[in-house]
Amino acid sequence: MINLELIKNKVYDNYILHQPRRLKQKDTQSTMIHLYRKLCWSIVFFCFTTSHAAPILSSADYPSIQDAINAHPGQKIYVPAGTHKIEGAIHLVKDGSGLYGPGRIEQTAPGSSIITIENASDISIEGLTLTRHEPPEWVRAPGIYIGNAERVTVRNVQVTDNHARDASIDIRKSKMVTIKDCTVRNYKCIAIDDRTDSELYGYAFRAIDGTGILVSESTGTIIESNRILEDRLLPTREAKELHKLGQLTQRPEKRRKLMSTSAWEDNYVSNWHQGSAIVVTSPRATHHTIIRGNYLQNCAQGIDIHSDKVICSDNIVDHGMMGIKMTHGSQNIIVKGNLLTHIDLWGILINPGAASEHAKAATESKSAKPSNHDSGIIISGNQITEYGYGHEYWNWGGMHKDGGSSFAIALLGKQLEENPEISDVLIQGNIVYNSARNSLDDPIARYRFAVYIEGTPDSRHFPKNLQIKDNILHPGKDGVSNHALETLSK
Repeated sequence: MINLELIKNKVYDNYILHQPRRLKQKDTQSTMIHLYRKLCWSIVFFCFTTSHAAPILSSADYPSIQDAINAHPGQKIYVPAGTHKIEGAIHLVKDGSGLYGPGRIEQTAPGSSIITIENASDISIEGLTLTRHEPPEWVRAPGIYIGNAERVTVRNVQVTDNHARDASIDIRKSKMVTIKDCTVRNYKCIAIDDRTDSELYGYAFRAIDGTGILVSESTGTIIESNRILEDRLLPTREAKELHKLGQLTQRPEKRRKLMSTSAWEDNYVSNWHQGSAIVVTSPRATHHTIIRGNYLQNCAQGIDIHSDKVICSDNIVDHGMMGIKMTHGSQNIIVKGNLLTHIDLWGILINPGAASEHAKAATESKSAKPSNHDSGIIISGNQITEYGYGHEYWNWGGMHKDGGSSFAIALLGKQLEENPEISDVLIQGNIVYNSARNSLDDPIARYRFAVYIEGTPDSRHFPKNLQIKDNILHPGKDGVSNHALETLSK
């Protein structure tokens, strides 16, 4: 019921408060009549518009959330508070459809996504909590799957306990997808990393695996202000022994190209912590991506980039095997203003991977391919601190007296002989901070070098047009760098 007297008094009081001069009585009466008439028309307009407004479409009025979606194609469905159990994926396949509200959707089928968005545009999901019913150790589907879609927004959504090798939020072949203000928690599982079909590896091994957000073959993606956290599966010595992590479950008859000597001889690999908090992949096909302001904790790789034209800025990666990695032909990348703490192997890494290649001319059976190499990269204003104080320094930098491959910033030469070299890289205004420097017990940094560049300047795979300047680099165990940095930038 509308209280007209209350509204009238509030309008009058507001008018009096904003007058520049003292009102006379007749001015006040005249003004009140004028305002009261305007108020009456406003109330009529309000009543007319609200009576014609679209009603809230609630899933509570239907047997299931999917029934509500099917009954109102292309509209937003409200999911009220409470737990809503489902036995298969919820499908959003009509333009303009969506889900919002405080509801908790609980998937009981481990082989199904929780929400699937496919072949549609202008979709939104907001406010929901998505989880699994008594989650098994290994789920076989994403939490949210977005495929061949356009203009999708996922905002203020929680995806918890997905426990899958599949990403908790999986984006494929889509355009202009925004993931913002979401929380992904406990996304990892114990899995078999199967590389038996690869001509380069040919083996499989036991691993901790899982990814928070994955982007593949997509453009115009924004991943902003999210939290991706793992509280459950941490890469400790106890976890390694309990789950037999790193042990080969299959091996080839003959050792292949990228199978290490130790893997061949010991039936064991040390890289048993797999997956990423955020991975943006598909060289050439994925481009124009923004990764900004995210908080990532207890990951294997924090941000893994295998794509082009990416801005990666203002993120925090806390506790990870790696902080930020660029590989497999990442071109035109800006890595700026990120804070990396408790990293145990590489803080920032550029590494030509197997997918990077020189340009190829057309043949009778194949069209020409442009070059795909890691180039045009700016690394600026980042800080790496508390290096080596994470969960798995014992497995990486701490496993050898010389610190193994412990480098705060690393530029590697190649994965395969045919890989092109890194080129056109600017590393400027960064800080590599030795957090142990004030310690009375062990003031020596836990990284070997603040900057490591593989190879020699005259070698074929050494970076070209490399500029390193205006950084603050605390020396590691073996110094600031394995090269004289001032001579490389000339």
